[in-house]
Amino acid sequence: MSQPLPKLGILAGGGTLPARIAAAVRGQGREVFIVAFDGHTDPATVEGLPHLWSRFGAAGSIIDRLKKEKVGELVFAGPVRRPSFTELLPDWYTTKFLAKVGTRALGDDGLLRSVARELEGEGFRVVGLHDLLGELLTPAGPVGRLRPDAEAERDIARAVEVARTLGALDVGQGAVVQQGIVIAVEAIEGTDAMLARCAGLARPGPGGVLVKVKKPQQDRRLDLPTMGVTTVENAARAGLRGIAVEAGGSLLVDRAAVAEAADRLGLFVVGITVASETRS
Repeated sequence: MSQPLPKLGILAGGGTLPARIAAAVRGQGREVFIVAFDGHTDPATVEGLPHLWSRFGAAGSIIDRLKKEKVGELVFAGPVRRPSFTELLPDWYTTKFLAKVGTRALGDDGLLRSVARELEGEGFRVVGLHDLLGELLTPAGPVGRLRPDAEAERDIARAVEVARTLGALDVGQGAVVQQGIVIAVEAIEGTDAMLARCAGLARPGPGGVLVKVKKPQQDRRLDLPTMGVTTVENAARAGLRGIAVEAGGSLLVDRAAVAEAADRLGLFVVGITVASETRS
C-alpha cells in the first residue's frame, strides 16, 4: 500500500494561485494548511480550510504552528509586496534569521533562497508550484491566434537580454521594449505597476512587447514569473502589442482565459525558449 502524501502547507500570497493549489491537492485526497498573510492574502482563499493568519515577521510562531499541524511539504504561492522593515516587526526568530542572511536579504531571489533553506533546516520539504500543477508551466509557442512579426521578434530578443541581465543582479524578471528602445524594467513594484508606467512612454508606431523570464540563478520552486488575464489587460491598456514569457520557466494561470483575452484585445502571447546559461 502506498504511503499517503504529506500534508501540504501553502504560504499564500495574493491572487488566485493559492486557492487553485489548495483545490487541486485536496482533489487528490491530500490535506492542506494555509498560512495567510495580513494585507496580502485574499480572505476567500482560506474559507472553509484550516489556516493561520499572520504577519511576515512572525516566523517563529508560523514554524511552530506548521509543526503542530504536522505539515510535511511547503509551497510558496501567489505574489506578495515586499514589506519594509517597519512593517515586518520581526520576532526574535526572524531577527536572528535576518542577521544571519545579511546582504542576501537585499534581493528577492536571495531572500527567498535563504527562507527556503531555513525552512528545510526546520524539517520541511519545499516544493514548487510546477511540482503540484505541472499544467501551469507556460508551453512553447503562441497561446492565442496572433503571433509576433519580425520587428516584435527583435524587440523580444532585446527585452530578454535586458531582463536576464537585471535578473542576474536579482532586480526583476521583466522588461518592455518598443522598436528596440527599453521603455521600462521591472523592479520591486511588480509587473502591473511597471505596465501602468508604460502608458505614457509609448512611442508612435507599432506597440512594444512585454517579456518575463526567470532569473538565471533562480530556484524554480520559488517565485517563477507568472502571468494571467490581468497581465494581458494591463499590457493592452499600456498600448503594447504582445507578451512573451519563458516556456517551461514561467507560470500561465488559466491558459484558455488568457488566449481569449489576448485574441479579444488584439495582442499576441507566446512562450519562448530562453538559453539556460547564466552570466558570469
